[in-house]
Amino acid sequence: MGSKNRSPWSWVPTLYFAEGIPYVIVMTVSVIMYKRLGISNADIALYTSWLYLPWVIKPLWSPVVDLLKTKRWWIIMMQLLVGAGLAGVAFTIPVPDFFQYTLAFFWLLAFSSATHDIAADGFYMLALDEHKQAYFIGIRSTFYRVAMITGQGLLIILAGFFETYTGLDPVEFNVYARPDLPAKIEIPEFKRSVESDEMAFVLTNEEIHIPTQKVSPEIIDSIKQWAVNQNLKNGFVIPEAKKETKAETGWFATHVSGPLKEKLRAAFGRDDVVETSLRPGNIGLVGVRLTRSPEEEEEVALNTGIRRGDESIKLIEGERIVVDKSNWQKTAWIVIQLDPKLEEHSSAYYEGRSGNIPLAWMITFFILAGLFLIFFVYHRFILPRPDSDKAVVQGDGENMFTEFFATFKSFFVKENIGPALAFLLLFRLGESQIVKLASPFMLDPREIGGLGLTTGDVGLIYGTIGILALTLGGILGGLLASKHGLKYWIWPMAFAMNIPNVVFVYLSYVTPQSMWLISGAVALEQFGYGFGFTAYMLYMIYFSDGSHKTAHYAICTGLMALGMMIPGMISGWIQEIVGYQNFFIWVLICTIPGFIIIKFLKIDPTFGIKKKNEEQ
Repeated sequence: MGSKNRSPWSWVPTLYFAEGIPYVIVMTVSVIMYKRLGISNADIALYTSWLYLPWVIKPLWSPVVDLLKTKRWWIIMMQLLVGAGLAGVAFTIPVPDFFQYTLAFFWLLAFSSATHDIAADGFYMLALDEHKQAYFIGIRSTFYRVAMITGQGLLIILAGFFETYTGLDPVEFNVYARPDLPAKIEIPEFKRSVESDEMAFVLTNEEIHIPTQKVSPEIIDSIKQWAVNQNLKNGFVIPEAKKETKAETGWFATHVSGPLKEKLRAAFGRDDVVETSLRPGNIGLVGVRLTRSPEEEEEVALNTGIRRGDESIKLIEGERIVVDKSNWQKTAWIVIQLDPKLEEHSSAYYEGRSGNIPLAWMITFFILAGLFLIFFVYHRFILPRPDSDKAVVQGDGENMFTEFFATFKSFFVKENIGPALAFLLLFRLGESQIVKLASPFMLDPREIGGLGLTTGDVGLIYGTIGILALTLGGILGGLLASKHGLKYWIWPMAFAMNIPNVVFVYLSYVTPQSMWLISGAVALEQFGYGFGFTAYMLYMIYFSDGSHKTAHYAICTGLMALGMMIPGMISGWIQEIVGYQNFFIWVLICTIPGFIIIKFLKIDPTFGIKKKNEEQ
């Protein structure tokens, strides 16, 4: 089979899996790695947040991908560069100034990955006809999500496996939430000497039984603070830099946002909603000691985390403790806290690992580098070579600078540009706000209008049921769009994406306690979103068509991000003023512009439909 006739099944899944992996490594895995290596939360938050920048500004250099070389060349070279970046991270993890060096390689990863996104999306439009673009739109989204799950799950499990088998034996303890116990908190003690010739971590207790009946908040706070102070005083943890917060002051707050907030609260705010905070959940403690003194300048770290069970049982202190020659005879403290809404029997299994953390992550990143070397070789031979995949600038006399700006200009002078821009910015106006507040709504107590679910409940609903419904909706949307085309399906998909938001209005008024009912409502909303989002992606492909389709599609994705970012920024402000019930009604109102704009879009009725001459 020639490369031009090669089945999309041989390269679309692997291409979009390869597209998702670097993104999740930079945005999620890097945070976990730095935490395990002892970097402070303040530094992690500050420096890794900037790594998102290449994806925000990628439309600015998308014309370069369009003008120079082929999209196939860019894909293969960027996969090689991503592999080099991953190897660079692996090589620099053990060095003394690893934080600066690994950050530099993460920047290389981020820019390479963002450029790979541009090229892959452009290649998808060049290598597939309209019908197959519509058919595979759900497939490519599915494998991108599989990459997200792989990065957030399997890669962390892999690093944890190496952590376990490169050092001391892990320590284990179980935590039980007990509604049948009286409300009290005890500080455990070591019942015997723990010193030994063999180095190991030992615990005061391997089971923690925490009553769900509420203890006084003052007692909880005092014991928790005592444990924190003990860990700080004895040098088991590094003190976090205090973050300075700026109060909402200044001319704008005084004369604009403040008065506006008060007027809206007076008109729409709910008098029966009082901003309160739940009493803190009860806590339990476990003490940790090392049985033998480390060598001079040797540090032994213990990283503890949940391995399975209810995520409503959280570790809030002692996630990472470091023992050296000066403090090995003292006790470090791990503090576990129940979600205050947890009132039933529940349990969680925790494990503390003290392996060679740098070595474990170094091995993990070397494996990832090898994976991208495989992607590089595989796609070097498997990716088709469409005739239309060629550099725009080919002649020696052509002006690269002129062509660069002409690419942007050609986008904004396209036919029907006004309605297209409005569609890209406003079609997801409702979804952009609900996505920010859906989880807080479920977590907030019923006293202030939420559903009062635990963290574990929300993780189950969105992490399993929601993802499954979203994926099924996206696949079905692609299959159906390939049957009758985008123009035929755009209205049903618009309704599917926006109308299910009414389930949140229902949930906010009824506030049901049935997990089945809440899960079903979320599944309906996520399925509708996955199904409806197909229309949005296909329209971006349709509108980007032309001589600069790669750059134009990147500009569309930038506008999509802008349309999600700005409404999302103010959604929390609006909800605090009007309450959840009125906020979800407001979200439904925000879906109206998307329906109106569809009437003004010009879409070829045949776009996405298989043509007769393509069947031969």
